[in-house]
Amino acid sequence: MDSDTKSGFDNEVDSKESAFYLDAAKYWEQVPPTVDGMLGGLSSISDIDLKGSQRFLNSIYQLVECPGKERALDGGAGIGRITQGFLMKNFPVVDLVEQDRHFLEEGKKSLKPTNHRGQFFNIGLQKFTPENCVYDIMWVQWVLGHLTDEDLISFLRRCKLGLKPRGLIVLKENLTSSGEVEMDNTDSSVTRPHALVVELIKKAGLRIIKEQKQQRFPSDLYEVRMFAIQPV
Repeated sequence: MDSDTKSGFDNEVDSKESAFYLDAAKYWEQVPPTVDGMLGGLSSISDIDLKGSQRFLNSIYQLVECPGKERALDGGAGIGRITQGFLMKNFPVVDLVEQDRHFLEEGKKSLKPTNHRGQFFNIGLQKFTPENCVYDIMWVQWVLGHLTDEDLISFLRRCKLGLKPRGLIVLKENLTSSGEVEMDNTDSSVTRPHALVVELIKKAGLRIIKEQKQQRFPSDLYEVRMFAIQPV
């Protein structure tokens, strides 16, 4: 492939990736900053989701080499549903990362009357770089479908640097049962099969130390799994 052709190909890939992110941003700009908005009209599952997450976190702290309990990150935090719903109950400091400004502002407003301590980062995960060695747990839920495979790997590699010794990243995501990547053009996201998620985790230089299926969700929804992962 000559350089001109390669350059044109790269530009085409870049423009596709840019459209993928821009379309998602435009979609979320129209979504109300509410629990129902965050969950696509399924606010009824929020309590089940949070309880399942708490049980998984509890199981992590039964491991021999468990993380500390000082500071957590809520990646793709939206309005802070997960921060307020369970992370704050476990960590005295929780930082929020959210691309959509009006979601983050709503999060600040709802967390203000609470004892929340932590920073707010208005940036997409594809551009976010954590401080070195500050987080015990980095919780990233229902947002990785908005990252390309390459950006997901890059994000996880950067997250490794943000972990304290024994720190963990927890991914909670929808998975396809078809074995294929499924595209949602409405919100410009993808849902990956289990095998691909595992492959991308490995490519980022991480290993799965615990995995669990979210229970009690409606049967017509995607399967949801939680992965606790750490640097190899």
